[in-house]
Amino acid sequence: MRTMPSQIEIYQEMSALSARMVEAAQSQDWDSLVTLETSVSVLRETLMADDDSTTLTADERNLKAALIQRILDDDAEVRCHTEPWMEHVRRYLGDSARRRDVEKAYAAGAGESAAGSFGA
Repeated sequence: MRTMPSQIEIYQEMSALSARMVEAAQSQDWDSLVTLETSVSVLRETLMADDDSTTLTADERNLKAALIQRILDDDAEVRCHTEPWMEHVRRYLGDSARRRDVEKAYAAGAGESAAGSFGA
């Protein structure tokens, strides 16, 4: 029978995964980044379901705080690599949407124009 990992073990695993997320973001390996983020999310849900810090010793609380800080630092590093890429995607999708709107407008205008000339 397998026992539940301790809070500290979960935070240590999250920290290891967040370090791998930094590596994936730096190498622009978006598929790995998404997979790693999914794994972190599962661990986060586990913590949210049973986050009882009252059972931790002072040393464990300090370790937990250090692990959380490391995870936050890794998250900031990941964002440094993903935000420019996301902005590029937003611009691309925005340009595509604008292009479709313009094409629709011209198509509608051309249809009205053609209908108007036939009705005359």
